[in-house]
Amino acid sequence: MDEDVLTTLKILIIGESGVGKSSLLLRFTDDTFDPELAATIEFSFLQGVDFKVKTISVDGNKAKLAIWDTAGQERFRTLTPSYYRGAQGVILVYDVTRRDTFVKLDNWLNELETYCTRNDIVNMLVGNKIDKENREVDRNEGLKFARKHSMLFIEASAKTCDGVQCAFEELVEKIIQTPGLWESENQNKGVKLSHREESRGGGACGGYCSVL
Repeated sequence: MDEDVLTTLKILIIGESGVGKSSLLLRFTDDTFDPELAATIEFSFLQGVDFKVKTISVDGNKAKLAIWDTAGQERFRTLTPSYYRGAQGVILVYDVTRRDTFVKLDNWLNELETYCTRNDIVNMLVGNKIDKENREVDRNEGLKFARKHSMLFIEASAKTCDGVQCAFEELVEKIIQTPGLWESENQNKGVKLSHREESRGGGACGGYCSVL
């Protein structure tokens, strides 16, 4: 692990096919958006799952993120327990213009509960594609669902970049505030939270994200 990196985190992006998971990932890691992006884009392919690595700094602490995307495999329900194993954070995505993707969120939470190896994993609910006009899911519905399941919540657009950076930063911030999720692997490395994090007050993204 890099000397100045506090920890390496495994982050998952899950949700129904076509909700924009890969677009959110590419917007965050590469600041790009491709409206013709296929569900099985080819970068770092591993057993039907794509992943990208990016290092970010949150409240003075650097974290290396290994972000895993389902690469379209969710269409065939072929995700395996190994996909979920060891994850510290999950971004659960739905499309605000497709109510069916919102209705099926419970199925994804059930799968997460079944296969995830941690009880204190941090979950972020993201309502994507807010740039579109034909909205079918109101923001308050997403917020209510997130509160019910003790999740972070934000609405975003991979196309316009709104909320994307904030979603990942707030997720990482919450994970760092939960030392049991990551400190065991670093206990012999002498790493410590920055003073900024120890005395933290307020979220990094202001009113964008609801921290629950």
